Amino acid sequence: MNAERLATAEDMRSYGARLAARLRPGDLVVLSGPLGAGKTTLVQGIAEGLKVRGPITSPTFVIARVHPSLRQGPPLVHVDAYRLGGDLEVDDLDLDASLEDSVTVVEWGEGLVEGLSDDRLEIHIDRETGDEARTVTLRGIGPRWGDTPSDRPEE
Repeated sequence: MNAERLATAEDMRSYGARLAARLRPGDLVVLSGPLGAGKTTLVQGIAEGLKVRGPITSPTFVIARVHPSLRQGPPLVHVDAYRLGGDLEVDDLDLDASLEDSVTVVEWGEGLVEGLSDDRLEIHIDRETGDEARTVTLRGIGPRWGDTPSDRPEE
């Protein structure tokens, strides 16, 4: 897998906005990385690129938020699976009901939501010590993404 280094939070949001140009209804994006890695910041960029209603904040206690499109595009379903205890709690969210019509982004979803779709984009974010920089690694799974790792959204 290839990785891209992003120096600032603004770079992370910009990366998310560029990534949004590749996303379409039915896409599942699974975000992983340590606390404070920048997962929500990336989702803010994706939301900006998709032109959905905000604000985009971590849905840790709400678990999931739907952000409708402001321009006839797909809504963004933003999920934070950090507090979920397992597959049954994921099932209770009924994410598969809206998956086909939305772009669904799940923070902390690794190991929990892969069963929702044969196609998904996995994004891992690592923090670098001592500065604001992050390393973002993308991996496409399934026919939609060509099972091909990709390190950057199309410019």
